[in-house]
Amino acid sequence: MSLKTILLAAALVLPATIALAQNAGPPPDLKTYLASPDIQALIAKAKAMPPKPLISQPIVGTGAYRANLEYRAGAPAPASIHDSENELMVVVDGSGTITTGGTLVDGTRTNPANQSGSSITGGTPQHVVKGDMLIVPAGVPHQIAGDPAIALMTFHVPSPWPGR
Repeated sequence: MSLKTILLAAALVLPATIALAQNAGPPPDLKTYLASPDIQALIAKAKAMPPKPLISQPIVGTGAYRANLEYRAGAPAPASIHDSENELMVVVDGSGTITTGGTLVDGTRTNPANQSGSSITGGTPQHVVKGDMLIVPAGVPHQIAGDPAIALMTFHVPSPWPGR
């Protein structure tokens, strides 16, 4: 087989392989549906773990989009800013305080799209309970503290929405 034949075969097969990989759906460990008892089991699993500021577990997702269960108990997790994503939060268990706005204290860049800080000054605290929901716009500092613990469904949405 000649080098020309091999290169031609690669040129024909590679785009199809990439297209199939992109349309393959969610990874095998990520579901597109999860029933309420399964979500309650995720919460129970998180509650059984030693307390820490954040325990995150995937709920559902597809491609780049994922809804996560975030369980927070004990000390507040660091404050965050997502530069290019809005974050939808739904309280699925417990209660807590979500502070939004203001300024990050001791802010550092954790990666090209996110910042983290020890706390927030000048933000607006909002007490939240099971069933409450809020959205944190891209670029807005936010920090979550359980009272004593909170379980949230979080979903990051690109800003602006692709195609708009």
